[in-house]
Amino acid sequence: MANTSYPASYYAASANPAPSRPALQAEVETDVCVIGAGYTGLSSALFLLENGFKVTVLEAAKVGFGASGRNGGQIVNSYSRDIDVIERSVGPQQAQLLGNMAFEGGRIIRERVAKYQIQCDLKDGGVFAALTAKQMGHLEAQKRLWERFGHTQLELLDQRRIREVVACDGYVGGMLDMSGGHIHPLNLALGEAAAVESLGGTIYEQSPAVRIERGASPVVYTPQGKVRAKFIIVAGNAYLGNLVPELAAKSMPCGTQVIATEPLGDELAHSLLPQDYCVEDCNYLLDYYRLTGDKRLIFGGGVVYGARDPANIEAIIRPKMLKAFAQLKNVKIDYAWTGNFLLTLSRLPQVGRLGDNIYYSQGCSGHGVTYTHLAGKVLAEALRGQAERFDAFADLPHYPFPGGQLLRTPFAAMGAWYYGLRDKLGF
Repeated sequence: MANTSYPASYYAASANPAPSRPALQAEVETDVCVIGAGYTGLSSALFLLENGFKVTVLEAAKVGFGASGRNGGQIVNSYSRDIDVIERSVGPQQAQLLGNMAFEGGRIIRERVAKYQIQCDLKDGGVFAALTAKQMGHLEAQKRLWERFGHTQLELLDQRRIREVVACDGYVGGMLDMSGGHIHPLNLALGEAAAVESLGGTIYEQSPAVRIERGASPVVYTPQGKVRAKFIIVAGNAYLGNLVPELAAKSMPCGTQVIATEPLGDELAHSLLPQDYCVEDCNYLLDYYRLTGDKRLIFGGGVVYGARDPANIEAIIRPKMLKAFAQLKNVKIDYAWTGNFLLTLSRLPQVGRLGDNIYYSQGCSGHGVTYTHLAGKVLAEALRGQAERFDAFADLPHYPFPGGQLLRTPFAAMGAWYYGLRDKLGF
């Protein structure tokens, strides 16, 4: 069986030491079989283990191989569609439940880092940067919205203040969220996996789920083994493939591209981001960036619908970086990689249950670092019989992409082109 290794990213090159975990080569029995050792699966496993369940995790490649180990590393609150959009769709009662959870994922990350002493370069503070007066107006409304749901660690930044926190002349203002922040995402996943094992959980790597036998005692098959469980949690997101066809029909893998510079040195790094906050702009097709623990600039952006890997990632992202920071024109790019996230038509996560014992969460739509940690807690609550918060997500309406899998990529790309044009024209 082929051994799938991490992509050649900065995160893989700077990962903390981790054990080599075996592939499943036997039949095992467990309370819960979790498919996927990314944030959703690891968060679910941790909450379940802390509540007395026996848990087995199956990972097709290595812990954090997918989006959890490749993302921009930013702790961003709420969902890809904000609470006001949810409220218009489902009404105030369900929106209140979802709004109360919108800022929980970041707290869970910090609790995990502290409790299990995870070394992942955790830093506080995230900035939303406005390029136009209209975007600034949106941030002002967002601050009022978030404060309505009890989130108060927010500060609006005028043009003078934002230039104190990011050395880019293109922004008219912004909003600082001190409960946001950034991490080394792969090291967070590796630390959570170690925590799972410290509580008696088992993780098998190089063990893709190839078939699920549904029924009263469901079975997950891998190429060389199988897991018989009372419950299954499907947490493969953009790397699930067609294992569960009814989930694949309502979602689409998309690629995003990231580069990492050579180390900039303390002086240049501090001049770019003096407070070491992470930043994302307010465009529909947004750019995002931050400093690493060793003073590199991580810069990401762009979306490839259908999750194809571009031939030259640096050629796509470097111009975006230089538009923000022309002072980096002579800086070398040491790493360039791509990773997939799972997009839904509503851009809201899909949560639910298949039959009585197969649970799933997927479709973070590019907003997954915090949501996935919340999802693990919500899924664990549902397995314990506390389903109110699970139901609030499960009752969100979701629709298949127009034209099915054949046309979902061109339709989504057309929509992105339209919104990208709006960004450029300042609409």
